[in-house]
Amino acid sequence: MPFSYWEHKTWLSNIDFTIIGSGIVGLNSAIRLREKFPKAKILVLERGILPNGASTKNAGFACFGSLSEILDDLNTHSEEEVLQLVQKRFQGLKLLRKNLGDSIIDYTPNGGYELFTTSDHNLYETCLSKIEDINSFLKPIFKDNVFHKKSNVFNFKNIQPQYVVNQFEGQVDTGKMMDALLCKTQICDIRILNNCSVQAITDTNDTVEIKTDHFTLSSNKVLIATNGFASQFGLNRVKPARAQVLITKPIQNLHIKGTFHLDKGYYYFRNIDNRILFGGGRNMDFKGEETTESGQTELIQQKLEEILQTVILPGTNFEIDRRWSGIMGVGSQKKSIVNQLSNNVFCGVRLGGMGVAIGSLVGRELADLL
Repeated sequence: MPFSYWEHKTWLSNIDFTIIGSGIVGLNSAIRLREKFPKAKILVLERGILPNGASTKNAGFACFGSLSEILDDLNTHSEEEVLQLVQKRFQGLKLLRKNLGDSIIDYTPNGGYELFTTSDHNLYETCLSKIEDINSFLKPIFKDNVFHKKSNVFNFKNIQPQYVVNQFEGQVDTGKMMDALLCKTQICDIRILNNCSVQAITDTNDTVEIKTDHFTLSSNKVLIATNGFASQFGLNRVKPARAQVLITKPIQNLHIKGTFHLDKGYYYFRNIDNRILFGGGRNMDFKGEETTESGQTELIQQKLEEILQTVILPGTNFEIDRRWSGIMGVGSQKKSIVNQLSNNVFCGVRLGGMGVAIGSLVGRELADLL
């Protein structure tokens, strides 16, 4: 359907900056561009009715890595690289809270807990033995000990007798966080077009031609912020990783409070509105979950319910209220990719499942490339 003169003039012409993706990175980059270029015309294109990756589908963990994850990273990255990863996540969380406000995003510092199953004895003993070393390693960032041991106060079953507790971890309400970001974007006079899928971008050196499923437009600069969908634009160092999630109906007298990691972080759960939100299981089928398709699989959903019954809520009656999935962007390295791809095209992708922690910072870094 052809656009009217008014539609073309207002939304689709004389565009200075186009951001592809309206998730945490995309909206933060748009807001930062408005700060840098007060009179610029800024457009955000989003393939979904709501952000279509993981920004509105994540678990709302304000975290920077469990003890076992940090130890695992030290096996594949240098000490300096791991310290930079943690530093960036910590700074990103502070930026998120500063930009939106703790009360608006329901930031709650309930702490983070890493659990170890009874079959994870070797990992459990290794982590306990390394607490002091990692606390010393991280002290330049946090100025205090991050991890300590605690007994099983939540009465989980089939786990080792102690947790490793992270005193700096918290949780946010993902919906409120993204709604606040969208409101801030609108206040900044930034237009968002939803249900608009970008099919191709072509940098002609003078401008960038953007072909969508509805129209073709030109923009002076383009910023790609599609994370798990980045391979569509030739960013093959980013692989999609689907995360399946479920949430229970409200549970009377639920005493569990905090963010919890299990099995090296491949499973994770938290309390929210007297419910348990529980996700993970990608390690059961890495290849099958390397997809940009939303949905659930019986294999992983059954495993999530099994762990709910045997570990998290033993002896408690519960019902599943809702199931969904989100698409993360991962790769062989955990450092996010914030690069200039051509004269007029830039990207901020591969957040490695840490979008809540680093999305605000990556969005700012992406805009600051211009």
